[in-house]
Amino acid sequence: MSEACETVSSAEIETCAARWLERRDRDNWSQTDQSALDAWLAQSPAHEIAFWRLDAAWSRTDRLIVLRDPKQDIAAPARWRVPAWAKMAAGFAALAMLGMAFASLQKPPQDRVFTTPLGGHETIAFADGSKIELNTSTILRARMTSDERTIWLEKGEAFFKVKHDAAHPFVVIAGARRITDLGTEFSVRRDSDQLKVAVLEGRVRLGSADAAASARVLTQGQVAAATAEAMVVTRRSVQSLANELSWRQGVLVFDETALGEAAAEFNRYNREQLVIADSSVARLVIAGTLPTNDIEGFARLAQTVLGLHVEHEQNNIVISR
Repeated sequence: MSEACETVSSAEIETCAARWLERRDRDNWSQTDQSALDAWLAQSPAHEIAFWRLDAAWSRTDRLIVLRDPKQDIAAPARWRVPAWAKMAAGFAALAMLGMAFASLQKPPQDRVFTTPLGGHETIAFADGSKIELNTSTILRARMTSDERTIWLEKGEAFFKVKHDAAHPFVVIAGARRITDLGTEFSVRRDSDQLKVAVLEGRVRLGSADAAASARVLTQGQVAAATAEAMVVTRRSVQSLANELSWRQGVLVFDETALGEAAAEFNRYNREQLVIADSSVARLVIAGTLPTNDIEGFARLAQTVLGLHVEHEQNNIVISR
């Protein structure tokens, strides 16, 4: 066709299929047009199914015109005058496409992948009422169907607000660990083989990705730091957990936090990196609330409050005595 046929939703695919059929039935249909149609059909089984379903429907309309009372006959438009061999071919093709559609239903469901860039933040809402918030530099894969609710956290951090359904558990797999919702709001942070799970509301079951027998139930206020081999669980105050999740509001909150730890948090969100010159400086504590992208503000705070020296070196801000 002369203009591009963009197809994303099922409605757009149907519209595009109708445009192809209308174009095909014109007198000036060429081999170039046929090649373009073939290419469009080959892009997706959904394209083929929509095209042949519409073609079959138009053929049925042609049959109704032929079978009605001749006294009421009105000349059919040229688009319905399709040779018998073409109708038979379309019928066989429609059956073949229906077979392909049935076969496609047997395939594993298509996973969706969500990513955020450095400093990014995105909220995903699912049809079941569950929501996920992605923090900076996060990669997450989701399989949300009527029978399965499984999330793979490949890297980064996410906050989960889950619509509980005991018949269809909501499961998060992060490396060698599996987190199963028991009616909950929780966060999961994955840094390489290190995993942190914090429960804000309800309960989760945390265990091995391939052996639920070793799972432990975490309740509100509990935080688990885990690797593939070990797990340590502590209890935190509501305010402490809220501070750690302040990235959801686009800020970082520090409350008597070691400077080295605070700098490492800022480095997760910015291309320009904070470098703490030595361990004695890293142990100094700092308090305050700053936007995640205000790395200059952090440097000024270290300079004015702690009396430290700040120097810019290429893409780094070096903080020293």
